[in-house]
Amino acid sequence: MMKDKALEELFLSQKPHFSDNADFMAALTKRLDAVEFIKQRQEANIRRYKMLMVVAFVVGIVSGAGSIAYILSTPADVPLFTFNVQTGFLLWLAENSRLIAATGLSLLMTLGIISIISNVQDILRMRVCLKA
Repeated sequence: MMKDKALEELFLSQKPHFSDNADFMAALTKRLDAVEFIKQRQEANIRRYKMLMVVAFVVGIVSGAGSIAYILSTPADVPLFTFNVQTGFLLWLAENSRLIAATGLSLLMTLGIISIISNVQDILRMRVCLKA
């Protein structure tokens, strides 16, 4: 309790003196310029993130469409890859390669869509924080 009173007295005894001099204005201008610089950098980062998201989306669409077109254009009874074996796990893998490839592509496309949505939400949250 005594320390609180001592701290209170210390803070009450300090009387800040504000003056309207050039040094204060120069320091204030410098700080405001620094804030403006950071704001511009953040806006540039958001623009760059948007462009990268568009590029990632286009690349994902093109590669996904190409992969699915390849899978659908090959005959259904021909496996996508073979291992030239007659028994075991590799034979099962070769026989079910189309199903495995389609499942893998679906999972990758789902992951990509979720990632894009998450990144867009992060960018929107960043934009709201910058405006506040």
